[in-house]
Amino acid sequence: MGGSCTQRRPAGRRQVLFPFLLALFYPALCEQIRYSIPEELAKGSVVGHLAKDLGLSVLDVSARKLRVSAEKLLFNVDEESGDLLVKDRIDREQICKERRRCELELEAVVENPLNIFHVIVVVEDINDHAPQFDKKEIHLEIFESVSSGTRISLDPATDPDINTNSVKDYQLSPNPYFSLMVRVNSDGSKYPELSLEKPLDREKQRSHSLILTALDGGGPPRSATAQIEISVKDTNDNPPVFSKDEYRISISENLPPGSSVLLLTATDQDEGANAEIHYYFRSTAQSTRHMFSLDEKTGMIKNNQSLDFEDIERYTMEVEAKDGGGLSTQCKVIIDILDENDNSPEIIITSLSDEILEGSLPGMVVALFKTRDRDSGGNGEVTCHIGRDVPFKIYSSSNNYYKLVTDGALDREQTLEYSVTITATDRGKPPLSSSTTITLHITDINDNAPVFHQAFYVVHVAENNPPGTSIAQVSASDPDLGPNGHVSYSILASDLEPRALSSYVSVSAQSGVVFAQRAFDHEQLRAFELTLQARDHGSPALSANVSLRVLVGDRNDNAPRVLYPALGPDGSALFDMVPRAAQPGYLVTKVVAVDADSGHNAWLSYHVLQASEPGLFSVGLRTGEVRTARALGDRDAARQRLLVAVRDGGQPPLSATATLLLVFADSLQEALPDLSDHSEPTDPQAELQFYLVVALALISVLFLLAVILAVALHLRHSSSPAAWGCFQPGVCVKSGPVVPPNYSEGTLPYSYNLCVAHTGKTEFNFLRCSDPLHSTQDIVCGDSPGALIPLQSGNDLTSHPETQTRWVQ
Repeated sequence: MGGSCTQRRPAGRRQVLFPFLLALFYPALCEQIRYSIPEELAKGSVVGHLAKDLGLSVLDVSARKLRVSAEKLLFNVDEESGDLLVKDRIDREQICKERRRCELELEAVVENPLNIFHVIVVVEDINDHAPQFDKKEIHLEIFESVSSGTRISLDPATDPDINTNSVKDYQLSPNPYFSLMVRVNSDGSKYPELSLEKPLDREKQRSHSLILTALDGGGPPRSATAQIEISVKDTNDNPPVFSKDEYRISISENLPPGSSVLLLTATDQDEGANAEIHYYFRSTAQSTRHMFSLDEKTGMIKNNQSLDFEDIERYTMEVEAKDGGGLSTQCKVIIDILDENDNSPEIIITSLSDEILEGSLPGMVVALFKTRDRDSGGNGEVTCHIGRDVPFKIYSSSNNYYKLVTDGALDREQTLEYSVTITATDRGKPPLSSSTTITLHITDINDNAPVFHQAFYVVHVAENNPPGTSIAQVSASDPDLGPNGHVSYSILASDLEPRALSSYVSVSAQSGVVFAQRAFDHEQLRAFELTLQARDHGSPALSANVSLRVLVGDRNDNAPRVLYPALGPDGSALFDMVPRAAQPGYLVTKVVAVDADSGHNAWLSYHVLQASEPGLFSVGLRTGEVRTARALGDRDAARQRLLVAVRDGGQPPLSATATLLLVFADSLQEALPDLSDHSEPTDPQAELQFYLVVALALISVLFLLAVILAVALHLRHSSSPAAWGCFQPGVCVKSGPVVPPNYSEGTLPYSYNLCVAHTGKTEFNFLRCSDPLHSTQDIVCGDSPGALIPLQSGNDLTSHPETQTRWVQ
């Protein structure tokens, strides 16, 4: 019942590659698959084992989506067996009309890989139609003068079936005057003719009734009958005669309706009514009679409708010329339709992959399509092309079938979709063309890593920031779609200790905002660097890194701290002695202070807040050096109190104070009575009054002598000779870290040497200015022109915790 490719490969290892090679080279390895079926086959009947003929297994039928396509789908594929089944009624006469060969073209489509196979189903005729006469009753008029052997043509029966199933024979009911003759034309068609066996005698019998039976060649045969009524007329012995037995002409399919096609002319040697000829269609299909008209009087054939070569290529008709006496003759007219280029090519998309992965390799098939042009010859030859600005090209896979394949790199980030216009052009003159546009969407893959908007980030954060404050934001973009373009952020590395990193900063995975987890301290951490990572959610994920440097800015949050003068070991203030003969500019001491802040916040300045004798001392604004501004006068008190303020350059400024107690004396013995008897007043105003009283008392010579005597008595009662030890060169008893190890820091450009000796409760300190020292040099004790002696009273200098006191003789 069918046919298929019969080529087979030998068994062995080559069979492993056969399914793959078959899909690629099948069109080249075998011819079209042909099946033959009778018409009117029941629905669901098997046409052929399509899957088997294609070399597919039962599993491949569903896996590779075997299916068939056609303009009118009369067949389908069984999904379980892969057989080609009848889907709808198949009527050969309706599908193929008058064509003697009825073939239906199908396309079998499989996927993975995508391919198409051509299938032709030949529909064989069955005897499903009985012959039929155009008229059930045939009326004939025959003159009695007609001689024996005269033939009278009869209208043949028509049968839509073909070959043996068409009209095969005619039979006539028994009659002594007439017999039946069957004329066979060159195309095999048969026409019945009555043959007069003996002369008619109108006076004996005026009419004859006959039954004509048409039989086809089917098994069993079908038949049709027509009643023939014959009237015998008077003599008309000359029938009309055509100039030709067969007329053949060719006309263009573009001939307008109503145009003259052919003029038929028949002659009759009779005269009068017997010579009046009329023309009639005989043995002509209804479709032909609808298309053409015949003028009964003139014999002019005209077209009633527009002609179409693509529907019918040729028209055949029988024309009868009958005179007034009833004699007639026939001729055959064949009209060939010439094709014109009046049909544009058609583009039919058979398979389309509307989504394509970017990065697909060149040569990947994205669409299959075919072209069709109903014209013939060069008018039906079609070529296809597409635009040059798309990364695709066309391959011709077989007759009128094409593949659209990729021909370049596809990048979704540059082009989201492509509109490909396919143009089909025939080779007619002038050529006709048509086009169709398909849209191909490019599907995203994760081929782009996130990109930060800056090459690196630097942020400035002021110290003492509130915890949880956002200090920076990094941002990266990814042109991919969906998870491939969704970016999350994390901290990859830093120059902080890994354990301490989480207590300093964190980053929002969604927004890239960097938060401070604690308040920063410029004095402890001035800068740190983070490595942040932006990572997409593709598979595999892509990432990018960026550096973020955080600079912690300084705030004025540290007040100056006074390093010198320092308090004694027991918290008591120390005194400095100033020679009475000190000249203006004499360096008395130096206030040393430091500030933990930096920049302007650590720029210190020194100011005199209070002085027992204003104008007697001056303080260097930046150095903190205390110098005599003038010589000691007779009215100046021997003991002076100086309150120095140290301010930084911050806004607002912070400050600290240092109190200096200075004693004017040329020797320690001279200064001791003042040191032992004097008790520092807690109130500055009371202290000033006390100085005024002392100044008045000192005017008296008697008071001076009393002071000298008191000093002598005090020295005599001293029980330890070690009290004078520090006045000897090279002798120094250390009593602990009274002075900081390095005074060259901050704003103090000089270093000072200090020596301390203990004699019971009495402490002597010697301070001498030396050359400037480096920060790594040690302080060396040496001779000093002055002595620093603490007050014996413990509450003299502890009234203000930020005040340190020195007396200078």
